[in-house]
Amino acid sequence: MDKLFYTIEEYIAQFPSETAGKLQEIRRVIQEAAPQASEKISYQMPTFYLYGNLVHFAAFQKHIGFYPAPSGVEAFREELSGYKNAKGSVQFPLDQPVPYDLIRKIVLYRVEENTKAQKEKNKK
Repeated sequence: MDKLFYTIEEYIAQFPSETAGKLQEIRRVIQEAAPQASEKISYQMPTFYLYGNLVHFAAFQKHIGFYPAPSGVEAFREELSGYKNAKGSVQFPLDQPVPYDLIRKIVLYRVEENTKAQKEKNKK
C-alpha cells in the first residue's frame, strides 16, 4: 500500500465493488451503533474514535480485519470462535457473509467500555 489515505471514503474507494460494499456496510453498522464516534484514518485503516480508539477495520486479499481491541474480542470469544482471531483482531473471510449483527454488538460493547472509562477518568 503505497498511497496514504486521509478519509474512509478514499480508503474504501480503492477496493473492488464487492469488497467496497462490505466495507461500506461495516462502516454504516458502526455509525449506527456509535453515532457519537468520530471517523478518522489511523494506522492507515478506517477508525472510529470515542474517548480513544473504538474499532478499526481493514480489507485484505482474502478477509476483512476487524479490530475491536483485546477486550472486544475477549467479550465475544464464543461468537467469534468460528473466525480466525487473535488478541485484538478478528478475520472475516471475504468469501463468507459478514456478521454485521455481531459487529454491531461488539461496537455497542466498546462504546459502553470507552464511555465508562472516560467517566472514571473524569472523576479523578
